[in-house]
Amino acid sequence: MLQIQHLTKSYGDKKAVDDLSLHIAPGEIYGFIGHNGAGKTTTLKACAGILPFEEGQILIAGQDMKARPLDCKQQMAYIPDNPDLYEFMSGIRFLNFIGDVFRVEPTVRRERIHKYAQMLEIEGDLAQPLSAFSHGMKQKLALIAAWIHEPKLILMDEPFVGLDPKASHLLKALMHEHCDKGGAIFFSTHVLDVAEKLCDKVAIIKEGRLIASGSMQEVKGNASLEDVFLELEDEHA
Repeated sequence: MLQIQHLTKSYGDKKAVDDLSLHIAPGEIYGFIGHNGAGKTTTLKACAGILPFEEGQILIAGQDMKARPLDCKQQMAYIPDNPDLYEFMSGIRFLNFIGDVFRVEPTVRRERIHKYAQMLEIEGDLAQPLSAFSHGMKQKLALIAAWIHEPKLILMDEPFVGLDPKASHLLKALMHEHCDKGGAIFFSTHVLDVAEKLCDKVAIIKEGRLIASGSMQEVKGNASLEDVFLELEDEHA
C-alpha cells in the first residue's frame, strides 16, 4: 500500500530524512515514533505529496508519487498534527467541499457524514462556522474528511493529541475498521503505550535515520515499547 524506498530530504546542509525505507502492506496499522525533530512529519508530508524530496521513491498502491501525484492523492488521506481548516466555512460546507474534491456521490456522502459525525458526536455542530470550533472539534472534522472518500491509505501526524478519551477510543475503532477492510494506516505518535497496543508494526526514527522497524513483537520482544525506544535512543546517541 505504501512503499518508501531510500527517501532522503534535506534542509540546507541538514538531512531531515536520511535514506529511509519502509513498506506498509494492506491491513496494517503502522506506528512511527521518534523525538521531536527526528523526521516523522517530514516523512509523512513527503508521502502525502506536499513536500518535495531529493532522493528516493514513494509508491502509493503501486503508483509513483513524483510521476503520478494526482493518482496517488486520490488513494489517500492526510491529517496533519494541527488541521488547518477553512474557518470561513461551516462544518457541513467543508465536508461537502472535500466530498466534491474526491467526487463522492451525494447520497453516499450524506450517509458517511451522518455515520461519522454521529459517532464522533459533532453532528449537531456541523452548521456552525469552523472559527467557532474547538481544537478537538476540528480534529474530529478532519477525521470525517479523511474517511469520507474511503481512501486506501490514511496518513496521520499525532492523531491522538487533543482528543478526549472517548474520541481516542472511537478513532482506534475507526482505524481497526479501515484496516479490516484492506486499507492501511501510517501514523506518528508520542503516546507509546497506545502504539504498543494498537499497531501491527512500528518504526523508530532518530535524526532522520531508521534505527528499528518490524512487527511490534520483533521490535520490543519481552520489554515494553517505551523501554526499547529509550534503549535504542541511548545506543544511537
